[in-house]
Amino acid sequence: MTPVSLLFPRKLRRIVSFMTGALAGLAVDAQEVANSGETLRQIESRGYLRCGVDVGLAGFAERDADGDWQGFDVDLCHAYAAAILGDANAVHFVPLTTAQRFIALEAHDVDILIRNTSWTFARDVGLGFDFTGIAYYDGQGFMVPSDLGVTSSRDLRGARVCVQASTTSALNLADYSATHSLELRAMEYPTAADGLNAYAAGDCDVYTNDLSSLAGLRGDLPDPQAHILLPDVISKEPLGPVIREGDAAFADISRWILLALIAAEELGVTSENARAQSQNNPNPEVRRLLGSEGQFGSRLGLDDRFALRAIEASGNYGQIFDRNLGASSPLQLRRGLNAQWTEGGLLYAPPFR
Repeated sequence: MTPVSLLFPRKLRRIVSFMTGALAGLAVDAQEVANSGETLRQIESRGYLRCGVDVGLAGFAERDADGDWQGFDVDLCHAYAAAILGDANAVHFVPLTTAQRFIALEAHDVDILIRNTSWTFARDVGLGFDFTGIAYYDGQGFMVPSDLGVTSSRDLRGARVCVQASTTSALNLADYSATHSLELRAMEYPTAADGLNAYAAGDCDVYTNDLSSLAGLRGDLPDPQAHILLPDVISKEPLGPVIREGDAAFADISRWILLALIAAEELGVTSENARAQSQNNPNPEVRRLLGSEGQFGSRLGLDDRFALRAIEASGNYGQIFDRNLGASSPLQLRRGLNAQWTEGGLLYAPPFR
């Protein structure tokens, strides 16, 4: 039986209001209602989630020695598969370059992008996609050889800068160079690895990318300590899941699985204690999060234990961060903006009520 939440998604309310308005508006929203829930139905029929990830980025998505995918984004994909299908391993990873990612999403080659993709106005409004949350707050920076004697990006006038093509990084570099009259010369490469190889070979003086990416890429250089990350941050890079526009039901699913992982950390729910917390925690919000009361999952077209399964599969947000990017990882990144709002960061999940 089709869940009521898929037959009557929130955008139906807009149709009702438009019944007294223009018929054109009604037609647009009627099509959205017809499409809503289609992604979930396809995933359930197929039996696995197709998750678009980076082709190889330390800490986020890369293959280990056995060929298995690992990383922050990979763990999110496992959490989504567990929440939607009840099996954390029911996911196919589709590695995509920056140039391929939106084409693959539009062509239905993937159900969702969970890779280093920045949320911008043009991408959200102009390309027919929906960003459903922020999984990682990043910013663009610069890596230079330590013997270059540079301490600020303002000292890079006329430098050759390796940058990944078809990214906001290339656009940010052009804007930054023009704003500060630096006359930086962009050397564009299709992947982050290609750019790193060119930088290591001396084909450019500087490498620019998101700071989290630079931290991982530096570890792939022959002598990581011979390179430094400059203190300047020249952009805001909110990275998060991306889906096709027009499926309100799947947008809610995508958004609230991520928010469940964030809320779990704030509420002290971990992969180890989640099942016990679902029964014994006196906090009603914890019980609603974990499906013991409130019937929140059924409102998404999932069962009420969706968040419990996601947390048990991958851990809460803090566990995922620590394992792949933080203190327990080679990258040793600080939480910074990615700390909970109660700890001075920007992470904030609306209440489960």
